[in-house]
Amino acid sequence: MIAAGLGCRKGTSAETLLSALAAACAEANISRESVSVLATGEIKRHEPGMIELAERLHLPLHILDEAALKQVETRTRTVSKHSLAQTATPSLSEAAALAAAGEASELIVARLIADGATCALARSKDHS
Repeated sequence: MIAAGLGCRKGTSAETLLSALAAACAEANISRESVSVLATGEIKRHEPGMIELAERLHLPLHILDEAALKQVETRTRTVSKHSLAQTATPSLSEAAALAAAGEASELIVARLIADGATCALARSKDHS
C-alpha cells in the first residue's frame, strides 16, 4: 500500500496538490493510480483543496492527529521550519505518509515542494 502525505499553504487548490502528487509519483517511478490513500494532519482537516482532491481521485483522506505524526517523526527525512511551527513535526507530508502507511512503512519519496504544496510517499512493508 502506498500513502501520499500532503501538506499545503492555506487556500492551496486541488490542482496544485495534484501536481505535487504527480511530481512525487514521477520521482518514485510509479503511476498515480498505485497510491491508495491520501493523508494529512489535523491542521488541514478543513482545507478545501485537500478535500476536493480526495473526492476527485476517489481516495480516502486520512486525517492524522498530532500523536500519530509525533510517533513517526524520527523516520522523516526533511525539516521544514514552517511545518515545525505549525504542526510540531519536521515534515507534515512525510509524517502523514508514514503514519497512514502503517507501523512498518518506509518513505519512498521524501517531501517534494510544488508551488505551495508538499507531497511525500510512503510504502507499507507488509504489502509491496
